[in-house]
Amino acid sequence: MRRAKVLWHDTLAGILSETEEGYVFQYDDVYLKDNSSQTISLTLPLRKEQFTSSTMFSFFDGLIPEGWLLDIVKETWKINPRDRMGLLIACCKDCIGAVSIVPEEETD
Repeated sequence: MRRAKVLWHDTLAGILSETEEGYVFQYDDVYLKDNSSQTISLTLPLRKEQFTSSTMFSFFDGLIPEGWLLDIVKETWKINPRDRMGLLIACCKDCIGAVSIVPEEETD
């Protein structure tokens, strides 16, 4: 299982995980308790319960480069364009906007 930290302006907002069934996103408890916390997406409102999806969440998928930039990523890092989690982890550490994705160590 691969996991990545989802940061909002360098603050841990939650964890995105790739499972055998698909994907799971869960907000961090500390982030939820902070009254100034904002949702990372309108489709992922603040809540304690985890979000699940059989495919990559649209918000996260939208962070992945497209077109010629995706071609560069595929050639440079040899990542399959269908490996959405791999692309997200490799390309989205320094996104435009408030959200960034930081990889965690792979776990079994």
